Amino acid sequence: MKSLDNLLPKLVLAPAFVLGLAFIYGFMVWNGVLSVTASRMLPNYEFVGLEQYVRLFDMDRWWVALRNMALFGVLYVGLSMALGVLLAILLDQKVRAEGFIRTIYLYPMALSFVVTGTAWKWILNPSDGLQKLMQDLGWTSFTFDWLVQSDMAIYCVVIAGVWQSAGFAMALFLAGLRGIDDSIIKAAQIDGASLPRIYWRIVLPALRPVFFSTLMVLAHLSIKSFDLVMALTAGGPGYATDVPATFMYAMSFSRGQIGLGAASATIMLATVAAIVVPYLYSELRSKPHDR
Repeated sequence: MKSLDNLLPKLVLAPAFVLGLAFIYGFMVWNGVLSVTASRMLPNYEFVGLEQYVRLFDMDRWWVALRNMALFGVLYVGLSMALGVLLAILLDQKVRAEGFIRTIYLYPMALSFVVTGTAWKWILNPSDGLQKLMQDLGWTSFTFDWLVQSDMAIYCVVIAGVWQSAGFAMALFLAGLRGIDDSIIKAAQIDGASLPRIYWRIVLPALRPVFFSTLMVLAHLSIKSFDLVMALTAGGPGYATDVPATFMYAMSFSRGQIGLGAASATIMLATVAAIVVPYLYSELRSKPHDR
């Protein structure tokens, strides 16, 4: 009977484990295989070595996608964390109606990136959105047409992304702030330290693990920005707001270049791994010390 009790959980979890192994890691391996083949419209297992990767890095569009990912990632992560910290500090002052304000800040995180992108597309559309509203109110010289400017459209993606994720960062930082012992802050106040100095010298350094965790989560989201970009700009104007995810989709499903798309997906996987693996390593390494 005891052996059955030990075996039952394994039997229940086995189908999910096998399916996950096949449909996640199996397809990762298959994608890697396709990236070194001559596949075009359909899989073609003729081995071509690193030819697809050479073609990939010879394309101007790929370099635009990489530059956009770097720019979006730095601004999205940096601004989301900065706003998150400021909002968390504000709420940590025990302001009135804190629960209501916190709910408002957190609400955008309940939306999908598709909804966020669609909503901000309406807001930033020069013909129907913010620009038209301000001009109808009398500010006829007001212009905000970044969405249709190839050199500014990526910043529209940043605005939409930060709007959605700043509340999430705030929740993480607020949880960290509420975990700090109040006696430390009171002792610093007795010593004559001002509140800004207390936060800068004592509180924020104590939130280093929260900063690291938030950075990892937001950096991971910035690489997987396909749905936000597609809903907001569809990679346009032209391919000015392409990111590796939209590039991969265009190559694989619009241009019939499966091998090239697989190569770009492999580069994305390597980028995600470069972010996640050090985080997992640090977490696993710290557990024996915690015990």
